[in-house]
Amino acid sequence: MTDSYLLNPVIFLIQTLFGLYIAVVAIRFLLQWARADFYNPISQFVVKVTSPVLRPMRRVIPGYGGMDLAALVLAWLLSALELAILIMLIGADRSPFGALGWAIPSLAELFINIFLFAVLIRVILSWVNPDPYNPAVSLLSRLTDPLMRPAQRLIQPIGGIDLSPMLVMVVLVLLNMLLIPPLKWLVASPF
Repeated sequence: MTDSYLLNPVIFLIQTLFGLYIAVVAIRFLLQWARADFYNPISQFVVKVTSPVLRPMRRVIPGYGGMDLAALVLAWLLSALELAILIMLIGADRSPFGALGWAIPSLAELFINIFLFAVLIRVILSWVNPDPYNPAVSLLSRLTDPLMRPAQRLIQPIGGIDLSPMLVMVVLVLLNMLLIPPLKWLVASPF
C-alpha cells in the first residue's frame, strides 16, 4: 500500500465536508441578498446550521446594504482553511497563507455554480408544474428572479416557451469561463 491509499480518502472527506458547509454559508449569503423568506423551512435549516458560527462573527463584521458580510467572510475563510489543509496534506511547494488568495476564485466559481444549478433546477421543475407553495419552489424562484427578470424582459416567450433561462445559463457559463481564469492568474502571479 502506498501513502496515497489513505491520503485520497482523507482529501475526499475534507473536500466534501468543507464544500458542503461552505455551500450552505454561500446559500445563506445569497438568500439574504435575494431577500428570501426566512420563515421558509429550507431557509430555517440554512439559518440553524450557520448561525452558531456566524453569530459571534457578526459582532465584529457588520452587514452592509442588507448583505450579510459575515457570511461572505466566513465562506472565504473556510475556503481558505480547506485549501491550506489540502496544501499541507499534499505537501505542495506553496505557502498555506496563499490559500487566502486562492479562496477568492474558488468562492466566485461556487457562487456562479449555485446560480447555474438553481436556474437549471427551476427549469426542470417548470416542466412538471410543481405546487407554487412548495418551499423549495418559492425559494428557487426568489433566488433566481434577480437573474431571470432582466432575461425575461430581453427575450419574450416564443410560442409559449420561455428561452430566458437558456440565456441566463449561457451568461453564467461565459462568466465562469471569462472571470475565473484571470482571477486564478492574479492569485498565482507573484507581486
